[in-house]
Amino acid sequence: MTETAERIDPSLRRTAFILVLGTFMATLDATIVTVGIDTLAGEFGAPVADIQWATTAYLLAVVAVVPASGWLADRFGGRRTWLAAVAVFLAGSVLCALAWSLASLIVFRVLQGLGGGLLPPTGQALLARTAGPRRLGRIISVVAVVPLLSPVLGPLAGGAILAVASWQWLFYVNVPIGLAAIVLARRHVPAPPPSAQAAPFDIRGAALLSPGLAVLVFGLTELDGGRPALAATALLIGAGMLAAFVVHGLRSRGTPLIDPRLFTRPPFGAAALALLMLGAAVFGTMFLLPLYLQTGGALSPWQTGVLLAPQGLGAVAGSLLIKRTIDSLAPRTAVLIGVALVLAGTAPFTQLAHAPPDALIALSLFARGVGAALIGAPVMALVYGRVEPAGLPRAAGALNLLNTVGGSVGTAAVAVVLQSRLSARAPDIPSAYADTFWWVLGFGLIAAVAATRLPSKT
Repeated sequence: MTETAERIDPSLRRTAFILVLGTFMATLDATIVTVGIDTLAGEFGAPVADIQWATTAYLLAVVAVVPASGWLADRFGGRRTWLAAVAVFLAGSVLCALAWSLASLIVFRVLQGLGGGLLPPTGQALLARTAGPRRLGRIISVVAVVPLLSPVLGPLAGGAILAVASWQWLFYVNVPIGLAAIVLARRHVPAPPPSAQAAPFDIRGAALLSPGLAVLVFGLTELDGGRPALAATALLIGAGMLAAFVVHGLRSRGTPLIDPRLFTRPPFGAAALALLMLGAAVFGTMFLLPLYLQTGGALSPWQTGVLLAPQGLGAVAGSLLIKRTIDSLAPRTAVLIGVALVLAGTAPFTQLAHAPPDALIALSLFARGVGAALIGAPVMALVYGRVEPAGLPRAAGALNLLNTVGGSVGTAAVAVVLQSRLSARAPDIPSAYADTFWWVLGFGLIAAVAATRLPSKT
């Protein structure tokens, strides 16, 4: 392997930067609205429980559209699909800012989520194809840090915007970024042609997988909503649809939306489980900790965002570290080190009843950020490096689906546990949060078990 073959040239850096803009918008918007829930409740005269659907609707749309990303890229080409996704996302952002009622805001958030859900998988597939296997690891190590930053930067950016501007700017902020991404992508991002043998769209699979995932996540979000019968019905229907999709995927003679057999092929199965648990641990913590700091610690949204910032700094530090070592460090070693740091950074939160100092919280978050970066990049580089170029869009869709589902299911699960512990521990709020963080620690332990199945050689 020559130095020339390994060099990341300026054109590849430029392509990575442009594609990261799309991923940054989509992942940031999943969390930026969370700090504006109270503001939106006052604006539309609705209870906070109803306003929460502005976040849930976006999440459900993302979960529903990700499975189709691979087919869309095969059929229309990766760059064209990515550009269309940015345009849909921007249209949804503007319409959200112009929303005149809660119902209209929720509808427009769905449109926004449909565009945003396509951006990470199509962007990663484009970048992997452009980089090639010899440069993939180091360039992915930079790109993979973006989804880790968004849960931290979202509340911070949202708090900063609401401190100086109206709630509409939570959505208008996407417009200049998106327009710049479109202009730059048309000039500088390579446009691989659509697949010459694009498979017909898996209509039956789409009718089972995407709605099944959305209904399952909806059921989980309703478990702590005071409607147990509705939640149980949604969970049963969602699980049944997903089971039917697996049967369909195994029996299909064509190309299913996502091939269930893919998860049985090493190292994809272990990598997928590691990413699933990473999503649950990262987003579960970013749901719990801001709530605790604002309810138990009486911090403002801005103060909460500042205290959470060390996790973002840790993610940047981790991405720089893995960029230098990813080509020489075995995937299993890198991921196990990362999981160990995530576990070490989560353990202090199980002791919130003893009021750990802010310095310990910041240090723990920094360790979690470094650890998460050491997990995400090696896993993606490992999978993408072993997939033929034609299979990259579908592999990227599968990995992003798992990370998204992990984040949404993990968040919903800890929300249910938190509600239960708050009732059991009342009025001892810190102890209730401490109990819930044991579940987050459990997600990390499952990721550690999955990591032991990854390759021990580069």
